[in-house]
Amino acid sequence: MEKEIFALAFDIGTTGVKTCLFKISDRIELIEAASEGYKLYVMPDGGAEQDPDEWWAAMCSTSQSVIKKSKIDPSKIYGISFCSQMQGLVLVDKEGRQVRRAFSYMDQRASEQLKKGLAYGPQIAGANVPKLLRCLQITGAVPASVKDPVWKYKWVEDNEPENFAKVHKWLDVKEYLVCRMTGEFVMTRDSAFATMLYDIRKGKHCWSPEICKMFSVKPEHLARIIDCTEKAGILRPQQAKELGLVPGIPVFGGGGDATLIGVGAGAVNMGDTHIYQGTSGWVSTVVDRSIVDANAMIAATVGAEDGRYNYFAELETAGKCVEWVKDHLALDEIDIYLDKQHDLKHKKADMEVVYTNLYDYMMAVVDSIPAGSGGVIFTPWLHGNRCPFEDSNARGMFFNISLETGKTELIRAVVEGVCFHLRWMLEAEQKKVACSNTIRFVGGGALSPVTSQILADVTGKVIETVESPQNVGSVGAAVLIAVSAGLVKNISEAKRLIPSSATYTPDMKNKSVYDKNFEVFKQLYKSNKDNFSLLNSLN
Repeated sequence: MEKEIFALAFDIGTTGVKTCLFKISDRIELIEAASEGYKLYVMPDGGAEQDPDEWWAAMCSTSQSVIKKSKIDPSKIYGISFCSQMQGLVLVDKEGRQVRRAFSYMDQRASEQLKKGLAYGPQIAGANVPKLLRCLQITGAVPASVKDPVWKYKWVEDNEPENFAKVHKWLDVKEYLVCRMTGEFVMTRDSAFATMLYDIRKGKHCWSPEICKMFSVKPEHLARIIDCTEKAGILRPQQAKELGLVPGIPVFGGGGDATLIGVGAGAVNMGDTHIYQGTSGWVSTVVDRSIVDANAMIAATVGAEDGRYNYFAELETAGKCVEWVKDHLALDEIDIYLDKQHDLKHKKADMEVVYTNLYDYMMAVVDSIPAGSGGVIFTPWLHGNRCPFEDSNARGMFFNISLETGKTELIRAVVEGVCFHLRWMLEAEQKKVACSNTIRFVGGGALSPVTSQILADVTGKVIETVESPQNVGSVGAAVLIAVSAGLVKNISEAKRLIPSSATYTPDMKNKSVYDKNFEVFKQLYKSNKDNFSLLNSLN
């Protein structure tokens, strides 16, 4: 009989956790899943924080739910792994307790620390040239963004000395949860790379003393580095009880979302490109070396598999823009709930179709509007932007509204605006690497055939989606456990385990409309950069 195992994966996102139980044999089968949200505390001064206790409470609740619904004996679970948001900062004491709330990757308070640490003297892309060059030589990246975790670390040192004095280790999101489960202080290689203190040079793969000294980071605050597929420790009794599991289950390092979503998407071979649209969004292509485009703020991050990198461009708010338009245009103004019921009705091809999902209803409505939204363009920079330009002051806007513009055009413009920015990042990547002609599209946005087709039309690329695209991070975490268990030879085998479920071919007539709007879209930032600064700068 062929060997099979059960694996539990926690996908720790910005707004909630998805907990998935998989059976792995010659394929990865989702047995049960549960999700629960938690808060993102956004502050007027640019702060963005989360409470690690809320992560843990959501994990415990969803873990218990999954075990109960699946009726699986917890003792049969081979291992636990993670996929999580990256570039957070969780500072913990010697007992592994957080000394303050965790910094989200979205936090942008450390502009003064960035200026003092990097932005002075002769500069390229806002970074001191000698420091930039040395960082690129050693770490393959430069902490040139106010949102990079080293500046959050320095912000605490400067502004909260009483908390900084308690710090034993600097952890990222999943590393904190690994620590809570096992008592071990570790950091996977991809998370270590994301701190930009990690030496990627051949034969090194360790913390760089030189870079730590350059930015005045205490080396004793840095955790032991492990591989994504490596066992970090075993589940402790009290934590097992809280999760509804049994003690002694191996806990693996796991990976960050930027690392594992591509794995779960099946984009694992050289040159494979995938696009993700969840709360945030990105374009990522598998490469075999460190590549940096400092001007466009794109860098190749360390992948889950040795010798592989992900050439990665990020948009801060992607699906978050669709959520925003749902909350502030759809629900507030077009009175979807005509009779205060949850059944949503829409005329489609002379038939009345009932939708039980609000997002499906929205997509059906906007699908009735021609490509281009009547000339209205939306910029999806609701919390600043990172790539292909770095500007924490950038914001969203609707451009070119006319008397003929209705709410449905505005909603469609939001979907198109996110796709325009994804195309902008894709074209920025193609200046350095060859992206694939067929792109895997994953995340919650890929649940919508309308969005998938718009993305194909905007980019001119063939778009493929997979089953349960919202769970691909957890699938990637399950692949790591499968490798550790010997069920999968290596991570590259994930492609055969994850076939495409739908294909979208570009409509070139729509693309010609989008090409014109896209040219205007790219000009909107340059035309409004000074205005954004005037309205939103904290200085």
